[in-house]
Amino acid sequence: MTFNKLPSVKIHSDEKCITGWNAIRSQISDFIGSKETVVIECYHGVAIDQFILWSKDAFPDCKILDAADAFRSEEDILKRTHSDVTDDRIFGFMTKRTLDDFFDSEKINAIRAKIDKTQGVSIVIGIGSSLIVEDPDLLIYADMARWEIQMRMRRKEVVNIGLSNQTEGFEIHYKRAYFLDWRVCDSLKKKLVGKWDYILDTNDHNNPKMISAAMFHQAMEQTVKQPFSVVPFFDPGPWGGQWMREKFDLDSEPDNFAWGFNCVPEENSLLLDFHGVTFEMPSINLVFFKTTELLGVKVEERFGAEFPIRYDFLDTIQGGNLSLQVHPLDAYIKEHFGMDYTQDESYYMLDAEPDAEVYLGLKDDIDSKSMIADLKKAQSSGAQFDADKYAAKWPAKKHDHFLIPGGTVHCSGAGSMVLEISATPYIFTFKLWDWGRLGMDGKPRPINIEHGEKVIQWDRQTEWTKTNLINNIQKVGGGDGWREERTGLHDLEFIETRRHWHSVPVTHHTEGGVNVLMIVEGDQAVVECPQNSFEPFEVNYAEAFIIPACIKSYIVRPIGLSEGKEIATLKAYVRTNE
Repeated sequence: MTFNKLPSVKIHSDEKCITGWNAIRSQISDFIGSKETVVIECYHGVAIDQFILWSKDAFPDCKILDAADAFRSEEDILKRTHSDVTDDRIFGFMTKRTLDDFFDSEKINAIRAKIDKTQGVSIVIGIGSSLIVEDPDLLIYADMARWEIQMRMRRKEVVNIGLSNQTEGFEIHYKRAYFLDWRVCDSLKKKLVGKWDYILDTNDHNNPKMISAAMFHQAMEQTVKQPFSVVPFFDPGPWGGQWMREKFDLDSEPDNFAWGFNCVPEENSLLLDFHGVTFEMPSINLVFFKTTELLGVKVEERFGAEFPIRYDFLDTIQGGNLSLQVHPLDAYIKEHFGMDYTQDESYYMLDAEPDAEVYLGLKDDIDSKSMIADLKKAQSSGAQFDADKYAAKWPAKKHDHFLIPGGTVHCSGAGSMVLEISATPYIFTFKLWDWGRLGMDGKPRPINIEHGEKVIQWDRQTEWTKTNLINNIQKVGGGDGWREERTGLHDLEFIETRRHWHSVPVTHHTEGGVNVLMIVEGDQAVVECPQNSFEPFEVNYAEAFIIPACIKSYIVRPIGLSEGKEIATLKAYVRTNE
């Protein structure tokens, strides 16, 4: 099968992408002669120290200033941000702070005093540099994709904002970034989008790329008016399997691949093709700067500039069980972590081995106190927890759909290839039992019984689970060569899913809200516009793709079908008629 691991959007621009340090230096030099202050604002993760060294070499007649010299002391930053970061190993609280909180006003004034417009050009570089020089003559934004930041964290190449904690573990770096650093950087980015002159792709430090503000805005305008895919990434895990490696032609080096994130705009990249040169940026930029066109008015009213639907893969074929887990309820996640909605989700079975099973809900008449006591005993003493004594287990086959509203105990068993369709706050998983395994780092994985026991819905037992959460499928439409089915999600969840089986073209309507789709049976299809307002968009099996809300209708047409065959697509969207 074919699977596009590097989907891109071809941008019809008259300008070209500037590639490489020499070309970027030349372009900046052309402007420096008439400028007095230059700001290079940086996102978290950018190799700022190397950037400063390059600037000193590239512009020897300019005064190079480091924005980090204006940070508060590390002790002060840690104290100020503790309520957001907390002492928990995994969880913090979504910050309400801004980047200004990291800076010392006296130190800012000291840097400003060094900028003498009568003595040549000053270049201020780093996170928050635009707060030091608020109206520069030239503003360049150095951006970075979230996945690349995480790779740098694992290689210990990244520090958190204002700290020198390079040697600390990945979990600490990621937690501070997720709850704090990325939030304050995003807040500033939203304010700067109408002010920057250039934007830099710094994901490959040896081969950076730069586009003008006009090119950036043109790319956003074009992308949001057509179907597109973000760049998937794949990661191994202690329970990972082999299905994705074989089907998607992935790297042979890792022992397994557990996760495949193929529609998580907060984490995925968006590739823009400018005349054959690929420019990478965080796909969340499109959510920030084309919110209404992408999400639709009603979805934006509910979620703001956040993409609420996630598609990702969980591969346990030739692997092991996921951790037994539960997700918080809306009120709990709001109170304890500052999130406005929870991680409701579902498991759609793309494939399954003959003996595959899913843990979902609880067995009848269990003793909740005994279950929690046994979980805590397993955590503290290393004893085995008998999951089968408490959790209900169900056979799973290809195309089954299991619905998992917050508060429901669940996990996929071994032998399953799961398409997980869920709301976006994806790190809020309370692991109850992890089968005595170690993580990929050789350390015990974090267990969250204290949180989990407060959100488990103990009445979700056998009959309720069977009736409400397993293959709750109804036919809702059809005609010659096609039929439409509602497959979920549960009424407690805000995502609706529709499956279309068809051998003929089928017309879809966005109804003013963003759609996310995937071919779950069959090889290929082309997405077309009835009004020819976007170019035909080809998609392959298992590739997630996004239809922006501003596209009112679109056609999915199977291609390459043999006689008597059909394809199936699974579409997700936010219910807005409640």
